[in-house]
Amino acid sequence: MSRVFIITGTSKGIGNALARLYLDEGHTIIGCSRNTTTINHTNYHHYTLDANDEKSVIDMIKEIGRKFKVDILINNIGTTTLNHIATTNLDLVDEIYRVNFRTTFLFTKEVAKIMMKNRKGSIVNISSIAVPLNLEGEAVYASMKSAIEKFTQISAKEFGYYGIRINALGVSPTKTNLIKALQKDKLDSLLSKLIIKDYCEFEDIKNGVDFLISDKSRFITAQTIYLGGVC
Repeated sequence: MSRVFIITGTSKGIGNALARLYLDEGHTIIGCSRNTTTINHTNYHHYTLDANDEKSVIDMIKEIGRKFKVDILINNIGTTTLNHIATTNLDLVDEIYRVNFRTTFLFTKEVAKIMMKNRKGSIVNISSIAVPLNLEGEAVYASMKSAIEKFTQISAKEFGYYGIRINALGVSPTKTNLIKALQKDKLDSLLSKLIIKDYCEFEDIKNGVDFLISDKSRFITAQTIYLGGVC
């Protein structure tokens, strides 16, 4: 069955890969990013905007709501940093907050309004294994992702009455531009902390999303699932 997805951050990385994978299955994908799209497909619709600009996001979602019945929202936009607290400046903290948390809050708030009318929908917020692993150098990033996980729980309660399920997927290291700057020994150390000591593939992430958005998972909401095996 074809469904309509909104996926944030589709210019590259995980968002771009998920958009392409779901397009291959015949779904309609609405993507957004600061940059123009590299995806050329009949069922793909792109908005170039700053996801922190409230008016731009509201206008985008209103326009989408007039054209589509949105089934799925994947809050994927995010950025990371690897800095000791003592060497992290406040501007970087603000940037990590804006990119990781504010966008998730804003898109959830606006897309849920469409889903409320249909009394059905599923939202998946992309989190990270950095939260449970308490990694040195990722205090700010892990804190923002932790905020997303708490936001997932509370928003699931607030919107559950309207048939909207909201979950989070904690992604393990994936070969995207975000980790290219990280030293190999640090990545190896991170992988060693997982039960499955391997890089996550885009298909692995999609499989996790598929599980969370499936109608067969109708009793699953307010949960965070971590990939790779965190214990």
